[in-house]
Amino acid sequence: MNCNKDDATNSVCERMAIEERVKERVDEAGNRWTKVYVGGGEHFQNWLEQCKELGEVMVEEVDATGYACFEQAGESLYRIWMKTDENGNVD
Repeated sequence: MNCNKDDATNSVCERMAIEERVKERVDEAGNRWTKVYVGGGEHFQNWLEQCKELGEVMVEEVDATGYACFEQAGESLYRIWMKTDENGNVD
């Protein structure tokens, strides 16, 4: 994607850059989670099934506004988080 094109493209590029920086989170109970995937559709379903085999997962819907491919297809955008221990290893 050419991020020097126009305001709409730059906005999507900025959101993609922000998403790249989202790597981990801590929930209300103090559990640590690592982001392992962001996307939708069949790829999302495949990733989700594989992650469930490896450990505890949490799914979060992300605002897909501005992502033309998701808007045009009417698809939702999701993050898959995996629970990790204090060393960052999958629980």
